[in-house]
Amino acid sequence: MAKPAQGTKYRGSIHDFPDFDPSRDAEALYTAMKGFGSDKEAILELITSRSNRQRQEICQSYKSLYGKDLMADLKSEISGDLARLILGLMMPPAHYDAKQLKKAMEGAGTDEKALIEILATRTNAEIRAICEAYKEDYHKSLEDALSSDTSGHFKRILISLATGNREEGGEDRDQAREDAQVAAEILEIADTPSGDKTSLETRFMTILCTRSYQHLRRVFQEFVKMTNYDVEHTIKKEMSGDVRDVFVAIVQSVKNKPLFFADKLYKSMKGAGTDEKTLTRIMISRSEIDLLNIRREFIEKYDKSLHQAIEGDTSGDFLKALLAICGGED
Repeated sequence: MAKPAQGTKYRGSIHDFPDFDPSRDAEALYTAMKGFGSDKEAILELITSRSNRQRQEICQSYKSLYGKDLMADLKSEISGDLARLILGLMMPPAHYDAKQLKKAMEGAGTDEKALIEILATRTNAEIRAICEAYKEDYHKSLEDALSSDTSGHFKRILISLATGNREEGGEDRDQAREDAQVAAEILEIADTPSGDKTSLETRFMTILCTRSYQHLRRVFQEFVKMTNYDVEHTIKKEMSGDVRDVFVAIVQSVKNKPLFFADKLYKSMKGAGTDEKTLTRIMISRSEIDLLNIRREFIEKYDKSLHQAIEGDTSGDFLKALLAICGGED
């Protein structure tokens, strides 16, 4: 598995548009939506080539020029997958993530995959911003929402991730050996006396949810030395259900976050139907962070570019918008 070099530079596919003029863009969007039938191509071309910060400025200009809400106007002009994608791009990232978490907890069933994907991969700063946005938009804390929607050990893990309190320092070798020992005991639980298991599980959760990425990489190396096994494979073998899934996601994210997302994108387009929700969510949320790195991992692992995969799996304006975010062929 390709490891990102310690100083890997994450690069997004969308950047600030040069020679940016929010009023001019607001006018262009207004014109594209005026009259009978909208010019969808003009809309998606403009929005996918501006950074999120610039899109927020366009919203403000639109409001002051026309006294109207750009999001509401867009909503009335476009629908379906394209609308989800374009409106998602228009939201500030923390509010977008908060909305995805809210959606994952709405209705009858919980979308555990979405909860895991977001909470296991965001940085402390991103998590804290999401918590603020959640409170602002839904008048309830994210922790309370997770509490009422999930249960047991899975709930404790998600709430721990949602505090955004991961350490940010380097590695501590002695501590890493101790942490690897705890992991080895919990993952070979056969010989642990039953009374001990819960406290071990809690310690394992604390290690995965609060240690810095750099420290955890060292823990995984120590684990291999100690057991001759890879921690990810061992978790997959020894654990089950949502707890296994969230632990695997944390480990994969620590090892190589762009690869984690490349795998998720691949799965969203594999087989008969497309999982548009996951595809849309990842393309939007990673567009300004590490989408170029994700593209590189994608082509390396699957022997076809993300661009090709999207082309073979989607169509129409939704396809055009996704390719614009993707930012080119590899």
